[in-house]
Amino acid sequence: MDVPKLLEAATLLVPEEIATENDITVRDVWEYLREDEWEVALGLLEELGDVHALPVSFWENLATAAEQMRLERSAAWCHWRCYETRNGIIRADLTLRPASEARRQSPFDGAGVLRPMWNIGNRTSTGEPALNIARLWVEFVPFLELGGQSSVRLAPLDPFQWQHLEPGQVITMHEDRSVAGTAIILEIQRPATAGTE
Repeated sequence: MDVPKLLEAATLLVPEEIATENDITVRDVWEYLREDEWEVALGLLEELGDVHALPVSFWENLATAAEQMRLERSAAWCHWRCYETRNGIIRADLTLRPASEARRQSPFDGAGVLRPMWNIGNRTSTGEPALNIARLWVEFVPFLELGGQSSVRLAPLDPFQWQHLEPGQVITMHEDRSVAGTAIILEIQRPATAGTE
């Protein structure tokens, strides 16, 4: 399927009454599609998808369109949103340790590449802390500097292990045995049971 058809298919899944903070609606997307402004239409659809829960097929269409337009970060974001639609959203406020206190000595790409371990309170059968893996998406910035702070989204390898988390809970990030950062859970959204496929 070509880019315009993918974007049109995604547009048909957005309720007409949905609007962004800037009053962008699906009608605006149709205007950009008529003008062959595919990248702008894709960006507006991503914004509309953040306003209202939309099915996995919406995000899949956007991901494929972004891949065809070679927009790597948009494609990665849309794949990330497919995961969140299926498994739920975990947002946290992460503070990394400074370089003088951490193993890592360079910033990392914030687009879901890093897969650190997290101490989320789970224990092994012997009572030791059990670390759980989750990919990390840094919101609003492309890289997170050492000692930096940002809101992040987490995509657990095993979402079932993370079900006990609640807003306000503190968890720690690990890239080895030492603590690489500390995060405070901001938001937990369980996956929708209807309309996600």
